[in-house]
Amino acid sequence: MSAGGQSRATGSGHAGHDGHDGHDGHDGHDGHDGHAHGHGGAGHDGHAHGLSADADQRLLATALGLIAAFMVAEVTVGLVAHSLALVADAGHMLTDAAAIALALVAMALAARPARGFYTYGLKRVEILSAQANGVTLLVLAVVFTMEGVRRLFDPPQVRGALVLAVALAGIVVNVLAAWVLSKANRQSLNVEGSFQHILTDLYAFIGTAVAAGIILATGWQRADPLATLLVAALMAKAGYALVRESGRVFLEAAPRGIDPAQVETEIRRGAGVLEVHELHVWEVTSRFAALSAHVLVDTARDCHASRQELEAVLAGKFGIRHTTLQVDHREDLLPSPAARAALAAAGRPHGGHAGTLGVTGDHTHGPDGCR
Repeated sequence: MSAGGQSRATGSGHAGHDGHDGHDGHDGHDGHDGHAHGHGGAGHDGHAHGLSADADQRLLATALGLIAAFMVAEVTVGLVAHSLALVADAGHMLTDAAAIALALVAMALAARPARGFYTYGLKRVEILSAQANGVTLLVLAVVFTMEGVRRLFDPPQVRGALVLAVALAGIVVNVLAAWVLSKANRQSLNVEGSFQHILTDLYAFIGTAVAAGIILATGWQRADPLATLLVAALMAKAGYALVRESGRVFLEAAPRGIDPAQVETEIRRGAGVLEVHELHVWEVTSRFAALSAHVLVDTARDCHASRQELEAVLAGKFGIRHTTLQVDHREDLLPSPAARAALAAAGRPHGGHAGTLGVTGDHTHGPDGCR
């Protein structure tokens, strides 16, 4: 089999990507001169700002220690002061602590090399972690909304001074934690999710401090459940964002900021490119975009040179460095325009996208293959 100008992004092809079974047959063809790595460095899962994974783990662990210590203190004071707003904040901080802990676990698992059936390794563990954190936030938002509404009708006595003191301390702790995490690699959906959790907590503490000040100044107890509803709204917003973004990765949607139509347009602009088929763009994990496509070029073009040119365009304009491009001469796969016209006139389809081009990797080429 002549594979034309096909690039190899990993040693195991796309066996782990649904809908790309046509690439499974390329395993074991690394020595074929029609295959080349389309994997431009580690830009997809590395740290663009130069921080190491160990540095990120230390920053996450520091933020986790700050959040966990203050969360225990906040629950204790919230129960003593009968403040649902403080308990709600502590519940949110629990999800923050869980998010950071899961991020640490996910980073350790994602660092493991690909092996066996896991041809991409365990890089999507961080997406599972982000989705779990999002669902937890949404559940907590519902619980605190229900309790906040109940307390609007039957508000308990809240010790405003104690609540204010804890809220101010919470602002300080969350500012420190946010500052620590701002130095980590926020290109990761998991790390960014943890950072957004802490920012949400910061806003919530500000709301709680305002509510406590109102209670101290006016004695209006309903300010506390109103602050609770604000916390719940922030939880719902953060939770929905995490579920939405992790869902996009699991559904293998194109990464945000990359329009497949624009990608196809750029490929078609390549010298000698005649047709583009089976174009797929997806995201393996955060900042790990991948692409596969079948490209037909003019006979005068060298398939391998065309592939290299297209890889450079995809990396330079879209940041896609993990590519699998199969480049063939159209005449090797399809009848000539005159023959196609004759077939169409006779009412006989020539195969096309659903036929010949639907199979990637098992084409029969001319005697000279793709030169």
